[in-house]
Amino acid sequence: VNVGQNNFDQVRSEFFRDDTVGREAFKADQLDWFNERSGKQWSTAYDFPAVAEKRVLKEKFTNSSSGRMQGYAFNLRRPLFTDIRVRRAFNLAYDWETSDRLLSNGDYHRDNSYFDGIPEFMATGLPEGAELQILEALRDKVPAELFTTPYKNPVGGNEEAARSNLREAARLLKEAGFENRDRKLVDPTGKPVSVEFLSGDPGDERGVLFYKPYLERLGMTVSIRTVDSVQYQNRIRNFDFDITTAVWGQSLSPGNEQRDFFGSDAADRPGSRNRPGIKNPAVDALIERIIFAKDRADLVASCKALDRVLLWNCYLVPQFAAGFERAARWDRFSRPDPLPKYGVTGFPSLWWYDADKAAKIKRS
Repeated sequence: VNVGQNNFDQVRSEFFRDDTVGREAFKADQLDWFNERSGKQWSTAYDFPAVAEKRVLKEKFTNSSSGRMQGYAFNLRRPLFTDIRVRRAFNLAYDWETSDRLLSNGDYHRDNSYFDGIPEFMATGLPEGAELQILEALRDKVPAELFTTPYKNPVGGNEEAARSNLREAARLLKEAGFENRDRKLVDPTGKPVSVEFLSGDPGDERGVLFYKPYLERLGMTVSIRTVDSVQYQNRIRNFDFDITTAVWGQSLSPGNEQRDFFGSDAADRPGSRNRPGIKNPAVDALIERIIFAKDRADLVASCKALDRVLLWNCYLVPQFAAGFERAARWDRFSRPDPLPKYGVTGFPSLWWYDADKAAKIKRS
């Protein structure tokens, strides 16, 4: 089973605290391979001679082996976020389309599922068949809209759409008992609304800085706190934040990790992956169905139902997904063609050093 795999005598991985430094090391040919996380940098940072001369190759590799959800997660342990109308207002204020165009050169699509990238698990349209039967048993515990309206995120992309979404956000906030006093939003107790975005990565600031003015137009006071990795981990572990970016990766066979992701028992357990603090009996019931699914069809229907319930409860403001991995490499390697469907890049396991290619490009 290992024929054709593990072809290198030595593999060395180097880690950089700053992607910019790592990228420059790659350009200087101190690294053979560089995984690029930024759509903006992929479009703008690779204009150097080795790329033009085809000595450095850029390639996107489709990811069919996993799914994910990434978003600005609310801390439901804070009173501000307990009302679903408030959480929906935050989503309405996020002009994702303009953000993607300006910050990432349109390189992404928006997350519309907690299983984005695994189509068979993604809740689309209206529930039907086995999924509908599962949800009917939980009808009194889930938002009524999920039976009548397909979930979709607000759409921006221009000032007119952004204003329309902000008007709806303001309406929801007013309905929830919030009001503007002297151009400042106050909650039902009269306390001014102030939120802090917590981050452990300076690269996250660009996205929040774009989002910030839209929330301020609703009357909120918005701040960004970027801390070192140790402080960030401690604050996340102890749920000491208002809003922070959360990412959940999903496999092709979801199981008991969902308890740690979204289960009530994990909501107040320090260090759990239930970052928002979700305590929802319908979610708990669906997680148990996933874990004890009788067959693949039952698993698929249960995952779709869980996806739909999580989306309609608005536990976060969905951000973006790519559906592929970006990699730049010095052209001194070869690989099988085609790569395995679920192998993504397959590097370094399935690649090998190609002496003929290496001789042509030499080392910088």
